[in-house]
Formats: sequence, structure tokens, C-alpha cells
Amino acid sequence: MNFYDKIGKMAIGSRLRRLSELLTDQAAQVYALYGVELQPKWFPVYYALASGEEKSITQIALEIGHSHPSVSTIVKEMIKKDVIIASSAKGDGRKNFVRLTDKGLSITEKIQLQYTDVNAAVENAIQQTQYNIWKAIEEWEFLLEQKSLYKRVEDEKKLRESKDVQIVDYKTEYKEAFKQLNEEWITANFKMEESDHKSLDHPDESILDKGGYILIAMYQDKPVGTCALIKMENGTYELSKLAVSPRQKGKGIGWLLGKAIVEKAREVGAKKLYLGSNTTLKPALNLYHKLGFKRVYGIESPYERCNIHMEMPL
Repeated sequence: MNFYDKIGKMAIGSRLRRLSELLTDQAAQVYALYGVELQPKWFPVYYALASGEEKSITQIALEIGHSHPSVSTIVKEMIKKDVIIASSAKGDGRKNFVRLTDKGLSITEKIQLQYTDVNAAVENAIQQTQYNIWKAIEEWEFLLEQKSLYKRVEDEKKLRESKDVQIVDYKTEYKEAFKQLNEEWITANFKMEESDHKSLDHPDESILDKGGYILIAMYQDKPVGTCALIKMENGTYELSKLAVSPRQKGKGIGWLLGKAIVEKAREVGAKKLYLGSNTTLKPALNLYHKLGFKRVYGIESPYERCNIHMEMPL
């Protein structure tokens, strides 16, 4: 156990697997004690068929929460041991349904006392522990159904890396990065248009000198993202040129830029934010909705690629 104390919670899967193997080995001894010819891993499939009803592998998989391939493998093993038998559905030559054989049904009689003693033993063990493992397992299963371990780790990774991201004001030294980052995402999805060349080749004249702003996301002292505010009429600013290097995806940089540019708009007294996008850009649209933008209609855009328009009052 010193290994798991040392390595900590990042070995949770390995430690649970170790516990599972320990319980499985000891469960096999329990089956032998009662003369029940079952392997522990067969038990969920056996129990699903214990009433004598014929079921499909798909039905069993759904009922016990196992994958179809896993149940199929167990079924094959149980067929070899004459515990269950396969049959064909009407009009279908494939053997899709299984049921207990006479040998399998005879197990049902033997196993009743085992159920009683195992339940009592487990309950007794739970009473001797500080934490109820059964309830803990239920809680963990619920939590992982709501949000997978992968997603939880991904979010922690993004949070940690986002702490190293700095949002700074545009400087002339970032001109080339501003252009390259935007050209990279535009050409990966669409084509460069005249308005793109104008704003990317001449950001001072096209954006800054007209009362707009540009923010740059820095990661490890390198510009990895951009976002601009372009001044329009009547206190409205356009959120534009939001781009993040594809090599830095997953760090929440787009979200940080979006929040920063919205805050900048508030600072300069903007009454409303507008943006144009494309419905194929699902991650971007999700980001805009998260920031508070809502779809609007009846607006024309200078960009051919724009087929959706959004606004956010401030």
C-alpha cells in the first residue's frame, strides 16, 4: 500500500482495479464454497437471466450497464460451460437471444443461501469501516455520469494553463502575429476577403485610429491569440478578429480573450457589441453564447462568410 500512498489520487483507477481484482479472487473462493459453478465476472449476466426469461445480448448489456462486446464475450464463455444456450429470433438466422440451460437454472437453487450470507458479510464489513463504500461507489458513478473523469482532468489542465496566459494591449511589435494568427484560422475554414486584408495589413489605420482596440493573448511570452473591437455607430462596437493558434487550443484562451474584450467595451462606454460569424463554427458560437451574445436578424456584413449575426447589450 505504500506505493499508492506515495503516488496519490492520480492512481485512482489502478487502485480500484487492484481492489476489484482482490474482490474477484475472493469471490471465486466464495462460489466454490457453495458449489456454484460460476465465475464472478459472469454473475451480472447470470442474474439478468435468473428468472428463466430469454433475452438478447443488447437487452442484457443495457440492463447491467456493460458494453455489448463485453456481454458477448461472457455469453460465449458461459455457452461453452453449458450455463446458457443461444437461440435465434424468428425470421432471423443469427443467434441473438440467450437463456439459462437446465444446468444454469439449477444454480439458482444453490445460490440462494450464498446471497443471504454474502449480503450479511458485506453489510458486516461496511459496519466496520468509517466510510460506506457502497454509497461512495454510487456517488462516484453518478458524478462520472454527469461529467467524465476525462472532462474533469481536461478542465483542470485548461485552468492551470490559463493561469499562464496574459491578455495585453496591442503594440506594433505584435502586428505580424496579429496578421498571421487571423490568416491561419480564416484560410483553414474560408478564404481571405478584401476586408480581412485591409484590417490585418493596416490595423492602426483600420481599427485603432478609428477608435477601436486590439488585445493580444500571450502564452510563455509569445502571442498566441488576438481579438479586436471595431468602433461602429451609436455606441456599438464590433467584436472582430478573434483568433487563437490551433497549437494552443484547450487552454481557454478564446474565453479569456472574449471576457477581456467585453470588459474593454464596458470600460470605453460601449452600449452594445455586435459580431458576425458562420454557423459552421460551432465552438466559436458556443463561446459567443457563453459570453452573452444573442442571435439577431436583418443585418448585412461586409464578409461573404458571415451567415449569422449576434449582439449583446452592455
